[in-house]
Amino acid sequence: MALFEPGQSGNPNGRPRGSRNKVTVAVEKLLEADAETIVKKAIEMAKGGDTALIRLCLSRLSPPRKDRHIPFVLPPMNSPISTVTAVAAITDAVAAGKLTPGEAAHLSQLVANYAKALEVVVLEERICRLEETLRG
Repeated sequence: MALFEPGQSGNPNGRPRGSRNKVTVAVEKLLEADAETIVKKAIEMAKGGDTALIRLCLSRLSPPRKDRHIPFVLPPMNSPISTVTAVAAITDAVAAGKLTPGEAAHLSQLVANYAKALEVVVLEERICRLEETLRG
């Protein structure tokens, strides 16, 4: 006789939502009492030239930016074909050094998504006109 039916977990409800790992909670409690002392010591060691602690302190004080405004004006896009002009403008900006390849990739994806949305609208309009013609 099996302890569990096939496909049945030992805990069908899973881990309770919001519950935390016991080790993490214990470590947080230990650090909580001496957090200020530890931080002061880490800063002191970083000032003394400990490169690992310098890196740690800087990463906490100034984490890497996830996103930023790109000062680039896309040409108007009113039809799927006008998105080709937008991609050409992005490519020209990369060639001129005004955009990084990564920025261009993000903008190109934006243009591609917009082009797809425009295509859907154009197809919807064509289907509506076709249906009207067939009814009429």
